[in-house]
Amino acid sequence: MLIVVSPAKSLDYESELPTKKHSEPRMLDETQELIDVMAEKSPAEIARLMSVSQGLAELNHERYQDFEQPFTTDNARPAILAFTGDVYLGMDPNGTFTERDFTHAQKVLRILSGLYGVLRPLDLMQPYRLEMGTSLKTDRGDSLYSFWGDRITDQLNADIAESPGANVLVNLASNEYFGSVKPGKIDARIMTPTFLDSKNGGPHKIVSFFAKRARGAMAGWIIRERIKSAKALVEFDGMGYRYDAERSTIDEPVFMREDGVMS
Repeated sequence: MLIVVSPAKSLDYESELPTKKHSEPRMLDETQELIDVMAEKSPAEIARLMSVSQGLAELNHERYQDFEQPFTTDNARPAILAFTGDVYLGMDPNGTFTERDFTHAQKVLRILSGLYGVLRPLDLMQPYRLEMGTSLKTDRGDSLYSFWGDRITDQLNADIAESPGANVLVNLASNEYFGSVKPGKIDARIMTPTFLDSKNGGPHKIVSFFAKRARGAMAGWIIRERIKSAKALVEFDGMGYRYDAERSTIDEPVFMREDGVMS
């Protein structure tokens, strides 16, 4: 089983690390190409390209200028411990992962990234912001989707081939990021869980904030519990969600939660 998740905008490069384990990103040649493009842009151009404030544009302009290789524990930190958005709060690697969990996560979890392509959890990562949906012009086209082409899909397939029994890809990424994957070329069955919430007894629907937390919680559960089969996914009950067989299909399991339920 291989899991894919999205990155996060919020980052932490200050807190103490719970593990000393780390690895090097595998697509740094492509990353450097993108850095070379972004480093030529002014803060004003970055602000327009990314639709961010001037302050954020200046911060990321500095990050592109400061980007350097090789990556070390002094200038980078493991991706799973650098991202701090809702998915990672739901996953909670800082609070719940053991050393063995980090080792297992390295085998089964992948983070899709606009800048780094495919990151393993322990891959060292320097701070950045470059969302996959950015319309960045490069020699390969007018978007990051064009830039990455089949490269992200090829890397995932390589990881699937190297993982015995990894015949299922669990898609816990957002549409924006999974859009960088070519589903028809993936050498595995793709399962995409959906998380629905009901408010005040109303109809169940996707609530982005809760869905992100739930995707992270499921990823963390798969890692900690060493879940290996697609059938076992229906046992997930984190955050009060329960599998709903009637709303589910074989490749799109649906998990429901009533208003106010949190476990």
